[in-house]
Amino acid sequence: MSIDWFTVVAQLANFLLLIWLLRRFLYRPILDGIDAREAEIARRLESAEQARLQAQSARERYLEQHAQSLAGQERAVASALQATKVERDRLLAEGHAQLEEERKEWQRHLELERQDFLRRLHRAGALTLSELVRKVLGDLADSKLEAAIARNLGRHLAPMAAELSAAAGQNRLARITTHEALDPATCDALRAELTQLLPELDWEFAVDTAQARGLTIQAGGARLEWTIDSYMDEFDRLMAQSHTASLALPAHGDER
Repeated sequence: MSIDWFTVVAQLANFLLLIWLLRRFLYRPILDGIDAREAEIARRLESAEQARLQAQSARERYLEQHAQSLAGQERAVASALQATKVERDRLLAEGHAQLEEERKEWQRHLELERQDFLRRLHRAGALTLSELVRKVLGDLADSKLEAAIARNLGRHLAPMAAELSAAAGQNRLARITTHEALDPATCDALRAELTQLLPELDWEFAVDTAQARGLTIQAGGARLEWTIDSYMDEFDRLMAQSHTASLALPAHGDER
């Protein structure tokens, strides 16, 4: 069997032409399409990776911002709680201070009421006692009382002789007035004693039934009294001083 080389060469040429045509018009577009598809896939994968990275970055930023927001909220809540506590403490302190001031004011009011009641009570008692003593002395007093005062007059005038003389000035007349007339012996003894004590004055005696039991001296602008009324006025003054001193003492509840 002989080989037809022309046919072989022709078939080989046809085969090569077919390969070239397939490669040129079939495989190349397919390969280009595959390459383009791979490039598109690679681009999309890269885009997807970038999107994933961006999403992860956004998620991290969100988590950080959320954490910061939570921390800020916690700080704000803590600050608000602290401010509320401070304001509550301030209001409680103000309330306690106001209650304490009102309590002290009420105690001061009660103390003033107590002192006023005691003052009125003591004053009423003092007035009652004064009127009672005045009435008793008025009922019991007689000429003997005036005579007893006259006998002790020199002793009372001795410490104030200089003041009485100065008050008399140029007026040499001094008058002794009683509710009832003194007996002559008492008048003479009293005049002699006073003349020795105040020789610059002339002494005379007078009677005034409107005057309270006792004795008064009028010398110039000076007037001295030793009467029931003057003694009772002194008694009232001493009672008032005693009453004032007693009110000045602290109450038993305030003693420390």
